[in-house]
Amino acid sequence: MRLNSKGQVTIPVEIREKYGLHPGDEVDVVEVGNTLQIIRRESSATRGGRAAHRLRGTATTRMTTDEIMGLLRDQ
Repeated sequence: MRLNSKGQVTIPVEIREKYGLHPGDEVDVVEVGNTLQIIRRESSATRGGRAAHRLRGTATTRMTTDEIMGLLRDQ
């Protein structure tokens, strides 16, 4: 890996897949002895959690859950 002029590195796709890292995930770089380690932030929300947080409160309808499920089931 090579450090770019902005101090960024690209984590190879094989490593991202192996450790389940996705765009938007938060990581920390920590110094351990003479090495640097990339650590996923445990308190970081999942992609689904971030999406739900962004969408919460944005609905423009006043339908009940049963009414929505009826639409989805074509009733």
